[in-house]
Amino acid sequence: MSARVYAARWVVPVATPPIPHGAVAVRGGHITWVGPKDDAPPGERLDLGDAVLIPGLVNTHTHLELTAMRGFLEELDFRPWIVRLTRARQAVLTHDLLLASAKVGIAEGLLAGVTTYADTCESGVALQAMAEMGVRGIMYQEVFGPDPSQCAASVRGLRERLASLRHWESPRVRLGISPHAPYTVSDELFVAAARLAESAGCPMAVHLAESEAESRLVRDAMGVFADGLRARGIAVAPRGDSPVALLDRLGVLGAQPLLIHCVRATAPDIARMAHHDCAVAHCPASNAKLGHGIAPLLDILAAGVRVGIGTDSVAANNRLDILDEARVALLMQRAATRRGDALTAADALALATRGGALALGLGQEVGTLAVGKRADLAVFSLGSPRTTPAFSPEDALVWAAAGREASLVLVDGEARVRDGRLVAPPADAHAALRDAADALATWRDAGGGG
Repeated sequence: MSARVYAARWVVPVATPPIPHGAVAVRGGHITWVGPKDDAPPGERLDLGDAVLIPGLVNTHTHLELTAMRGFLEELDFRPWIVRLTRARQAVLTHDLLLASAKVGIAEGLLAGVTTYADTCESGVALQAMAEMGVRGIMYQEVFGPDPSQCAASVRGLRERLASLRHWESPRVRLGISPHAPYTVSDELFVAAARLAESAGCPMAVHLAESEAESRLVRDAMGVFADGLRARGIAVAPRGDSPVALLDRLGVLGAQPLLIHCVRATAPDIARMAHHDCAVAHCPASNAKLGHGIAPLLDILAAGVRVGIGTDSVAANNRLDILDEARVALLMQRAATRRGDALTAADALALATRGGALALGLGQEVGTLAVGKRADLAVFSLGSPRTTPAFSPEDALVWAAAGREASLVLVDGEARVRDGRLVAPPADAHAALRDAADALATWRDAGGGG
C-alpha cells in the first residue's frame, strides 16, 4: 500500500513549530512522515492549497445525547435548568431519539474538525453513535444516587449497563464510568464507582467544582442543592472543605479522573489535582452561559495538570465547535487576568488537540502530528474573507476561523468530511431531531417539569 501525501500551506504538528508548505504522509491509518512538502516521500499527493492541516480536534466534554435539546431551556438558573432538563429528557426522548441526537452531535463536531469525543451519557447511546459514525472517543456511563441507601442498586445498574454496551467497544471507542456530581452522588457511591472503574480498567470522569451551589452543598450542607435533597428525604451534612477535597478524602482522586469544569477550584484543590495526576475538561462557554464564572485555567496549567477543552452539551452551550471554544477560553483568561499575553492562540490550539488527548490518556495515539500516531487529521481552508490575510496558522485558526472552515477530516486515515461535507451523513437523524423538538416544545408548553 502506497502512502497518501497531504500537502498544505501550513502543517501544524502542535508539539513542534508549524511547517510552511508542509506535508503529512499517511499509510494504513497511521502517520508515516511529517515535514516540508518538497521532501515528502513518494505516494499519491493531494495538494490542499491555502489551508492549515492540524491534528484532529479533541472535545474533552460533551453530552451528545442532549443535542436535541439545543436552545430548549434558556435563561434559567442552574438548578432549575438541570432539573427541568433531566425531567424533559426522561419524559420525552426515547432511545431512538437519543441515538439520533447523539449522531447529529457527532456530525456537527466532525464538520468542525473534531475527531475525538469524551462523552458523559446516561442512556448509553453515545457509544453506539461514535462506533457507527467512525470517530474516536470515550463514553463515560453516568451513574446517579444521592441517597446512600441507593448505592448497591446504582452499582448493580451500572454493572448491567456496562455489560450491555461492551460489544460496541473497539480500538477506537471505549467505555468509562462517570459518577455524575456531588449533588447527585453519595459518598458511598463515589467510592464504589471508583473501585469499579479500577477493577474494570475503565477511565472515570466527574462533574466537579462547577457552581457555588455545589460548593455550598459540600462545604456547608446549605443552598439550593441541599434544599432539594432534604425535600426528597435525604439527609445532608457537610462533606469537606470543597468538592475536590471531598473526592480526595474519599480516595476517588487516586483513580485519576477527568474533572469536568473546576470553575471553583482553589489553590489547595489544584495542588490535590496535580498530586494525583488528575485531568481537567475546561468548558469556558458553558461555564459562562450558566453563570458559574471563569475557571482558574492558568493556575491549573501552571501546576502541571493535564487540560483539554470541552464544549459541554449544546443544551448548555449551543455549539460543538472546539475552535470557537478555544477562542472563548483565550478571551476569558485574558479578561480575567487583564493580561494580553496570558494565553496565546498557539496555547489554545494545543489545549484543543494535544492537551485533550493527554487529558483522556490518548496522547500516544492522537493529539499531535507525529510518525506512528493515528492519522486523525483536520484541514481548515484559509480561502474565505474571514481568514484573509493569515500571518500565523494558529492565530488564523483560533482568532479568525471557525469550525465551518473544515474542508477535510480524517479518522484513521479515512475521510469523514470531504469538501466540507459529511461523507456518510446519519440517515434520518435530522428528521428525528425535528420530531424530538416538537415533542419537547409540547411538553414544555404544557407545563412539564414545573
